[in-house]
Amino acid sequence: MGTMQVAALWTDGRTCPIGLDTSAPVFGWSFAAPAGEPLRLTAYRIVVASSEEALRDDAPDMWDSGIVEGGRHTSVRYEGAALRPRRRYVWRVTVWDDRGGASDSEIAWWETGQLSAAEWAGRWIGDPAAGAEGRPMPLFRREFRVQGELRQARVYISGLGHYELRLNGYRVGDYELDAGWTDYDKTVLYTVYDVTDFVQQGDNAAGVLLGNGFYHVTGGRYTKFKDSYGTPRCLVDIALEYADGTVERIGSDRTWTTSAGPLTFSCIYGGEDYDARLEQEGWDRPGFAEDARWVEAAEVEPPAGMLVAQSAPPVKVKRKFDPLRWTQPKPGVFVADLGQNFSGWPSIAVSGPKGSVVKLTPAELLKEDGTANQRWSGAPYELRYTLRGEGVERWRPKFTYYGFSYVQVEGAVPAGALDDGSAGKPTLHELEGQMIYPDTPVAGGFRCSDDMLNRIHEIINWAILSNMKSVFTDCPHREKLGWLEQVHLMGPSMMFNYDIEALLGKVLDDIADAQLPNGMVPTTAPEYVVFQEPWHIFRDSASWGGAFILTAWEMMQRYGNSAMLSRHYEGMKRYLEYLHGQSKGYILQEGLGDWYDIGPKGPGFAQNTPVPLVETAMFYGLAMAMRSIANLLGKAEDAGTFERLGGSIREAFQAEFFDAAASTYGGGSDAAQAMPLVVGLVPEEYRDSVLQRLVDNIEGRGDQTTSGDVGHRYVLLALTQGGRSDLVYRMTRITDRPSYGYQIVHGATTLTEAWDGPTVGNSQNHLMLGHLEEWLYSGLAGLDYRYRPETGRFAVTIKPNVVGDVAWAEAWSDIRAGRASVRWERLGGRRLSVAVEIPGNADAIVHIPAEKADDVRFEGAAIELLHVADGYAVFRTGSGAASFECTLPHAERQPAEKGVRHDQR
Repeated sequence: MGTMQVAALWTDGRTCPIGLDTSAPVFGWSFAAPAGEPLRLTAYRIVVASSEEALRDDAPDMWDSGIVEGGRHTSVRYEGAALRPRRRYVWRVTVWDDRGGASDSEIAWWETGQLSAAEWAGRWIGDPAAGAEGRPMPLFRREFRVQGELRQARVYISGLGHYELRLNGYRVGDYELDAGWTDYDKTVLYTVYDVTDFVQQGDNAAGVLLGNGFYHVTGGRYTKFKDSYGTPRCLVDIALEYADGTVERIGSDRTWTTSAGPLTFSCIYGGEDYDARLEQEGWDRPGFAEDARWVEAAEVEPPAGMLVAQSAPPVKVKRKFDPLRWTQPKPGVFVADLGQNFSGWPSIAVSGPKGSVVKLTPAELLKEDGTANQRWSGAPYELRYTLRGEGVERWRPKFTYYGFSYVQVEGAVPAGALDDGSAGKPTLHELEGQMIYPDTPVAGGFRCSDDMLNRIHEIINWAILSNMKSVFTDCPHREKLGWLEQVHLMGPSMMFNYDIEALLGKVLDDIADAQLPNGMVPTTAPEYVVFQEPWHIFRDSASWGGAFILTAWEMMQRYGNSAMLSRHYEGMKRYLEYLHGQSKGYILQEGLGDWYDIGPKGPGFAQNTPVPLVETAMFYGLAMAMRSIANLLGKAEDAGTFERLGGSIREAFQAEFFDAAASTYGGGSDAAQAMPLVVGLVPEEYRDSVLQRLVDNIEGRGDQTTSGDVGHRYVLLALTQGGRSDLVYRMTRITDRPSYGYQIVHGATTLTEAWDGPTVGNSQNHLMLGHLEEWLYSGLAGLDYRYRPETGRFAVTIKPNVVGDVAWAEAWSDIRAGRASVRWERLGGRRLSVAVEIPGNADAIVHIPAEKADDVRFEGAAIELLHVADGYAVFRTGSGAASFECTLPHAERQPAEKGVRHDQR
């Protein structure tokens, strides 16, 4: 019999992070796939030291947690000696299991960042000519000498808006659009690089390029807004640690020099221009001879925000696309079709006469004449490259990005294209689309026998990745803003697929920075655009601001992360108090409601459901979530306050919106029926009839819902919890009306902003309606999980929904305990096989469709039949693999889940 083995280890939700600005990181670990009998964690011991030698000698000099009993393996807070800046600390955990076994993990580590502003060796520097008309973006350089054996070298850098770091002629790292964007008056992020392999004995040179980003939106082409926190600037700290223990620090100051660079236009919204004739060969190498263009860097005022090490995963180039085809809609105009809508930029290889200009226009759609159409994505957005005229030149933008499927090329002829009389123009040898998104681990997967469902899964994920950057954007072109409703409504869908714990932590910090003194949480964070009257409705909506509470709560349930609840508790409490103050008789009167629902007026403002109903249902859900959070944190008095508030909201909601005779809420739209069901506002005796009205609504339209951005998730949850996954499945069959299938048959390669986006227009790359993804995992495949703080363990739920013509479905998820998976398959007749895998230290409840226990055969360790009811045989099992074979009940419909409410999920 084996012992429980530790697999992955996390520090603040990351694996061996470099640069943590926290005095008390939190630790967590997962378990290797169990073999044999199920194993549960009974105790752990964490040891932290300043060297691996100390750990190997079992002499931890920083912290020894002692043996801590229980099943907890997430969010264990460091309680050791004070951490020092710019230091590496190592840790490991010893685990004991319920079979008496014990085992040590591998050694993990983290490095602290600067920890305080006083630790920086450098000062903020900028271009003394910044702001001059037509001034290109600046370059900065500094030479330094290394004498002696180096142990390690680090660079700590913040460049605003974005930067590229270079050492000895090479780019350092592969991070894009770094550092992440924030409200720079509150928070400024910096990054830490290990540059030991870049630094050489003798002379060295460091170089920095700057771009405007969101820090300095200049206008000049398309902009969503035009504003500035100041002109671009940077802060650099180079730390050289020698073998003898001495440390040399080279900070940015007036000893650095600066010059205008080749980047002549930089706008996060409008594009980028680059003039290769202005390049200065060798400027980022030692020995470069500076001329009159190079002057002393100016020391400038630091930004107002607090300097904090970037904790979210860096954005990188993650995928690349070659053109599927070229067209030439007009003389001298060529269009590349990349076959996929994504966010990023085009990269080109071109040759031609010096001073020639190649213009690139990315677009999601084409006009009737075959040229680029930026009508709904922000125009004009252009990329211009001026050739230096030396061989094949390669270029792509650095500090801007766009969402697109097509690239229109003017000023160059693609290699192999017919000569149209444009002799002497540059030749375009290559064009490649480069997709960027954060370097987040893939944490799950879904497949089934149904091609339509697989395709829906794909387009939702393309939209998620396209809009996952430093924030979760609504779209990657027109706005690029962090609209918050999608963070909580799409949160589970994203968490099933990707490990976004660290990124969500950054989003919560953005929300905290955006919160107003009166407690209001605006609809976007960072709040770059402040909507004033008469458009204040776009700034204040509980369905958007509620992301502050619901995202933190979801992180606890999905990752076992209670640290975010503690960190933001007071802010979340202030937001709920703000909503209470705004309500009239516990009813919220204003907000955006069920935005982008399907109605006669086209997509936009809510048409089918009263806005106060949606906002007040959300208000109630937030109160119940805060009750649970307060209880978890031991704040009993607050929990009682939130419970009473919820009771008052519930009473007012019923009086205002419920028609008991008709079993309808607020006129009976899909969203109006679904939201009260899911958040727990419907009296038990009316739940079946309220659900039936929802079903009748959808079936009466030929299995189509009219719900929008907010209501759709609740419609899917209400149907799933009510045992009507058969109807959810039929809803996915629609292709002739606004729906997921409609988007696919009309050419969408990502999820669109509107249900009928490919034909109605607007953004062709939005993630806000992708809620079906949650159902594909937890509804159809039947895999779900929750962290149980009372035990410290994860509880996995397996409940296949065998619907329609789906012959098999499978899903897996790397939860914080390890990998959980399910695969079910029809065997012919009414036989069904179900195979499950449960990670170590987790428990599972497995629901197998069956009318009686004798209809189920099973194999696996420690499987216990609990009961048979409502068409399922329900089993309890622990970690390990198990298989089941059953005879399906005659009825395809699934019974309702009893007693499930949104605030408990």
